[in-house]
Amino acid sequence: MPETPAATSRKVNPKTTSFTPHPTSIRSVAILGGGPAGSYLAAELARAGRSVTVFQRGQRPPLIPGESLVPAVIPFLRKLGVEDEIATYSTWKPGATFTLGRGDEMSFRFADVPNAVTNYAYNVPRDRFDATVVAAAARAGARVVDHVAQVEREAPASQRLRLSDATLAAAGFDAQPDLIVDATGRARVVSELLGLPYRTGARRDTALFAHCENVPLSQPGHVHSDRMEFGWCWRIPLPGRVSVGIVVPSDVLKQSGDGIEAQYDAWMRSDAQISHWAAHAKRLTKVYRYNNYQLTSLRGYGANWALCGDAFGFIDPIFSSGLLVGLDGAERLARTILQPSERAWARYQRDVIRHLDAWQRVVEHWYSGRLFTLFRIGQVVRATNVGRILGWHLQHHFPRIFTGEATRHVYSRNLLNFMAHYGLAGNDPADLAVH
Repeated sequence: MPETPAATSRKVNPKTTSFTPHPTSIRSVAILGGGPAGSYLAAELARAGRSVTVFQRGQRPPLIPGESLVPAVIPFLRKLGVEDEIATYSTWKPGATFTLGRGDEMSFRFADVPNAVTNYAYNVPRDRFDATVVAAAARAGARVVDHVAQVEREAPASQRLRLSDATLAAAGFDAQPDLIVDATGRARVVSELLGLPYRTGARRDTALFAHCENVPLSQPGHVHSDRMEFGWCWRIPLPGRVSVGIVVPSDVLKQSGDGIEAQYDAWMRSDAQISHWAAHAKRLTKVYRYNNYQLTSLRGYGANWALCGDAFGFIDPIFSSGLLVGLDGAERLARTILQPSERAWARYQRDVIRHLDAWQRVVEHWYSGRLFTLFRIGQVVRATNVGRILGWHLQHHFPRIFTGEATRHVYSRNLLNFMAHYGLAGNDPADLAVH
């Protein structure tokens, strides 16, 4: 099977693929966007003695996706020195629960994953979480400027970028930075400016979500993912409320009414798989919409710029992997900036794309029904002699999907991909597919 998705939304233009290498020494960095990935990068570079300026994007929506962390994120929070603070306003997350149909649940406890680096996580109010992380960057020595940075080409056809004069003045700069990092999230400022190539996944979904009360949870603290008649639904327990989101094919959602609040409310009342609890949920906030959860840039750096976090790529939220991908990429980018070389930049781009592709494959296994068909088979096989022999090995690798560790280990992800295609023992995965 191919290792990466094939769908490409913008072809590579040969004129956009050649560029001069980055300077061998990068002393000053401007980071566009103060989200978690940009702030983590800023903290790492500032601690290493680089001059770092973070440009906040201005007022962010109070609700954004990414409210549920995976355990593999915790080491990054510890490195920032913010875990204790985050724990004070978040919900302890000991595992994940998947509802495949009425009365048909699979729950996974992180504590049961052999040799997991971390066996817990948190569900976080994102406005407070993001504020905590950017404050940590400031404490580390980064300058945080409340200004929406403007970036432009150095010349009409140039692949080199510069900050606008107004942006330089707002930051008090007397010279251009050595490097500009786009951490603007899905705005993808640099990609849009330069017309960078990218690929998208096969699905065209829309997510609508709000914070609600009167939402039942079968496992306290777990993020709950419900398979619906079309698409799926998340339930993320937060202090005093539950984040409830529906991820539905865009063309199907349009048939449920005009306006996102009407569509959300209608879906909660009518879907046969969730209406027994969702129809009683009471919204505490307005409804927010996000589109297109599957996009990977095919270039992550250029002559004097780099992409980081969602600006590089983002995937479906089903496994709460977005913040992990962003923070892991930020750490890799920090190492590259501190010891730049053409090989290091190429490695950074390759590693981030591979990480995104690895999660994309897991997402595809979820939507196709292969992933949970495989887990169901495993529940039966564990009771056999062969299962008892192989059980420890499979148990060591497969549940690490839910901790976020598997996709960063080549053997674990290749084993999962192999078994998802050749280990279904004749069972039809379509029975558990998400339409």
